[in-house]
Amino acid sequence: MAGDVIREHQQVGTQARRATTDDIDELIRLAAVMLAAMGHDPSPEDWRGAARDLLPGNFEEGSKAAFVVDHPDGGGRLIASAAGSITQWFPTVFNADGRYGYVQWVATDPGFRRRGHSRAVMVALLDWFRARRVPLVDLRATPDAEPLYRSLGFIEVDPPLLRIRVRDANPRN
Repeated sequence: MAGDVIREHQQVGTQARRATTDDIDELIRLAAVMLAAMGHDPSPEDWRGAARDLLPGNFEEGSKAAFVVDHPDGGGRLIASAAGSITQWFPTVFNADGRYGYVQWVATDPGFRRRGHSRAVMVALLDWFRARRVPLVDLRATPDAEPLYRSLGFIEVDPPLLRIRVRDANPRN
């Protein structure tokens, strides 16, 4: 597939590359940075273990991808990442294809922010979605990151998002 040749992307002097299984621990570390920035406690180990189990097989599947920026000092450390997935929904009048992209993990280490690293990984991830002809991509933005996403073309959508944790739902109500 054309998207498989996307290996590196240059943006504002920063080089983003496709993540590999060697990057899993650093991807999870950066996801924890993002969760903390969103006001969540990233310390529970259950999500980290589940991510370590899930990620290796998904790098080859093609429905999930992550792009990263290496630390300038090397050593396998990363300073920025963006991860996303493609999901098949039922077709609608808004999306006859039914495929949606979702950007889930975007983070830059605090000491490396405002240098174009998040933009580089986001542009690479959006190119990956584009190469797979995914018509719509969604994400949730922190107030600090919202200007970046708007500059990339993301717009606010109006329907409210409602959620239920199914295992806690009482089917008798």
